[in-house]
Amino acid sequence: MNDRLSLSIFTIEVDRKPTLVFEAKRFSEAEVICADEGLRARLRLLRSNDVPLCGDGATMEVRLAHPDEAANYRQAVAALPSTGNLMVVYLVELDGQDGPEEQPSS
Repeated sequence: MNDRLSLSIFTIEVDRKPTLVFEAKRFSEAEVICADEGLRARLRLLRSNDVPLCGDGATMEVRLAHPDEAANYRQAVAALPSTGNLMVVYLVELDGQDGPEEQPSS
């Protein structure tokens, strides 16, 4: 396979609600990120309008981002330096936070 694949932008839906976007090379890589228990734990802690982004029994699914979601991601990370870490952009308003968030790369 070609290791120089361009990155695609993916959306994670929590209970069918588009919640965050990020870049990955392959869909299988995006699925691993979506299934990560650390991400799920983080989403349980974050709140939007005083409601956790992810409840204990919530379903999380990954898909290719829609054009407007991809545009939001590109705009949010455009001015940031590349750190090599996974950049996550939330599609929902977070209580007490602004902008993209870095997640350690695995």
